[in-house]
Formats: sequence, C-alpha cells, structure tokens
Amino acid sequence: MMQGEATVVKNAGSHYLLSALPAWKPFPAVLRGKVRLKASEITNPIAVGDHVHYETGADGTTVITEILPRSNYVIRRSTNLSRQAHIIAANVDRAYLIVSLYFPEVKLPFLDRLLVTCEVYGIPATIVLSKTDLYREPAAEELAHFRAIYEGAGYQVIETSVRTGEGIDAIREACKGCVNLFSGESGVGKSSLIKALDPSLDPKIGVISAAHLQGKHTTSLYEMYPLASGGYVIDSPGLRGFGLVDLEKEEIARYFPEMLRVGADCRFTPCTHTHEPGCAVKAAVDAGLISPERYNSYLGMLEEDKKFR
Repeated sequence: MMQGEATVVKNAGSHYLLSALPAWKPFPAVLRGKVRLKASEITNPIAVGDHVHYETGADGTTVITEILPRSNYVIRRSTNLSRQAHIIAANVDRAYLIVSLYFPEVKLPFLDRLLVTCEVYGIPATIVLSKTDLYREPAAEELAHFRAIYEGAGYQVIETSVRTGEGIDAIREACKGCVNLFSGESGVGKSSLIKALDPSLDPKIGVISAAHLQGKHTTSLYEMYPLASGGYVIDSPGLRGFGLVDLEKEEIARYFPEMLRVGADCRFTPCTHTHEPGCAVKAAVDAGLISPERYNSYLGMLEEDKKFR
C-alpha cells in the first residue's frame, strides 16, 4: 500500500483528481469511510484546493483518508437552501471576483457578499471588471463611479477585455506562484478570462479527462488549472446566489474595510450603524467617505441575516 499527501485539483461529486503540487500529475481518487467535516450542513466534505492524505491499495484504487487543516476557504449558502452551505475552494492565496458592469449587469449586493466572505477568511480579493471594451465609452460615468466605490473601500479594480488583451498581462503576472480562485456570477466571462490567461486551457471542456470522474455536467465541476506562466487557477461554476455563513450580524460591519476604519469613533460600542446617535459610519456615509451603495449592502445583510440561517 502506498501513502502520500496531495492537493485536490478537481471535484465532481464523489470523485476527485489529486496532484502532489507543484508537480502536475493528476490521478483519480475516491472518498470512503467517515471522512466528513464537523459541520453537518456542509454539502461537500472536500473542496478543490484541499490538502489530503491518501492511500493507494494493491488494486490501484486511491482513497482519500484525511483532510488536512485548511488555512482558509470560501463558503456560500445558497439562497434557496436555508441550512446547507457549500465550500467553493480551500487554501486560496487570492480571489479574483469577476464582474461585468453590463452584459450581465453587476449586482452590487452579490459582489459585496463575496467580498465580506473573503474578508472573514482572510483571503485578499481583487475585483476584475470584464468586457470593458463593450461599455467603456457609453458608460464612462458609471465605470468611474464603480471604481470609486470599491477603490474607496480599499480594493484593487482591474479592467479587462479578452478582445483587446487589456489587463490580462497584469493578472497573469499576479497569479504566478499562487493558488488563485476565479469566481463570479454566470455569464460574466470568467471562462473566457481564464482561457485568455493561458490559451492552452479550455475551462468549459476541461484539460483533464473526465473519464474517471463520471462528470456529465461540466458546469457543476470545480477544477484547478496550472497556468503555463506559473501559478494555478481554480475555476468555479457561475454563482446565482450567495448567502453568508458563520457570521453573526453584529460582526458584519467589521468586514467592510471602510466601515472598520471609522467604526472605532462611534459614540456607542457596540454600534449597529443603523440608528444610534453619534455613529461615525453614518456620518462618513453622509460626508461621502463611504458609498451609499456599500452601506445599503450592509443594511441588506442585516435585514436578510435570518433568511440565510
């Protein structure tokens, strides 16, 4: 019997591909026994990016025997599953949140939930605006306003176009030596962006044969790809809903960096930043130092907190 440690690079139901990174030699594995997360509400016991122990028996079957502790992870609760959550990826160095100002139109509350989740688990996040060649001139004012909102909050915003190549080199360079999660809503151009980073990849089809994975619906696959220029990209299916997990409503404000910066100056502690007199956050919103869009997202998370529990 052979034993070893590897990283999960593809997940299709109960079948996985592992590779002992940084070497890229994927091999199939299955999950047996009682390897489960402590939280029973989690739908997937193992996520792409997980480090695991495995054993390969005499019959050549590789079995995952243990999930090693995670440095971080990105988790979501589906809006229509009140008690179930799904881990999108684990052990991520950086998250690239792909949005399009139009085609489809960006939903700021959705983006803000993603950003809050990254803040909770200590994952640096970069916002990537895709398809900017389609709307930069007719929507110049909206584009500038979007950048002001999120750069004002402290996030890097990169404008990209797979048609012109704008922004692609910068992302490719930043991905070197890192495990990078690419996530966003359906239709924002995430797969096209990954292919632009490395034309040899085809995220819609998959560079690794699905024969061992029994995967028929490629959009449901979570998969890691090695970039020819260095580093790895985790591609996740387009998301349609994103509910917060393991976060009390009293904690939400501390994961808005711009609120955290001024919140210590509130008259009362704790302060919900909703109705209290002497609230520094509300004063910053009134002064234009915190965008009303971000503040409204925060209020929405407070109001919808029970919906996702």
